[in-house]
Amino acid sequence: MERERYTGLTLLLEIFGIILALIFLIPFYYVLGNSFKSFADILQNTSSPPKSFDFTNYSQAIVVMDFWKALLNSLIVTVASNLFLVLFCSMAAYKLVRTKHKIATFIFFIFVATMVIPFQSIMIPLVRVGSTLQLMNSHFGLVVMYVAFGSALSIFLYHGFIKGIPIELEEAAIIDGCSPFMVFWKVVFPLLKPITVTVVILNTLWIWNDFLLPSLVLRDVELRTIPLATFYFFGAYTKQWNLALAGLVLGIMPLLIFFFAAQKQIIRGITSGSIK
Repeated sequence: MERERYTGLTLLLEIFGIILALIFLIPFYYVLGNSFKSFADILQNTSSPPKSFDFTNYSQAIVVMDFWKALLNSLIVTVASNLFLVLFCSMAAYKLVRTKHKIATFIFFIFVATMVIPFQSIMIPLVRVGSTLQLMNSHFGLVVMYVAFGSALSIFLYHGFIKGIPIELEEAAIIDGCSPFMVFWKVVFPLLKPITVTVVILNTLWIWNDFLLPSLVLRDVELRTIPLATFYFFGAYTKQWNLALAGLVLGIMPLLIFFFAAQKQIIRGITSGSIK
């Protein structure tokens, strides 16, 4: 086979890609670089690199924002929400796919239709319903709301993937004596690993970084997630930019660690999903 020629167009595309990557990295440079500066240095010149790598801002941010408590809260909410989303949405999508009835199609379209409803339009009714059901000011109530709001996209993704699984596999399992429950957990669910990885990634990015819903639900200081704890660096009269930027870096670090630790699984899940 002929080797692909390196043309001028390829060179232009590579240069364009490098420039685009640098543009996306500029905000990270400002956040990371200014997190090592004092408040006065930030006001003097935000673009200059830090004179020294002083971790005083980080130690103060950890204490002021009660970082370890906020990290634990974010982990509890994110892990619990992902667990229920995966369990509920995978089973719901499987049932909707395998039920050959107009009602199943109608229910699926109802789920999909909810994806176009802006969250801002239901904020006030959400608070009223949450107060009535005593879901406000608790991690449990926040998890319930995340599961409710995240179900539409997750079911949509699972639904499209399950349609590509041959039903003959399930029929063979039934012949071998499996119950419908065992068919799903022993045969179907292991095949959903690629799309499950995708669902977990999307929901983790959304839930971990979300500010609006926790700000509506959580009131007590000890219940704050990382975005809420970082937000309270900005008071009515003071803006602690040096501590806030250090807090932002601390909030980003768990996601980066998660990505690098699960990088192989993430890439394998995405590529397997595309092939499937």
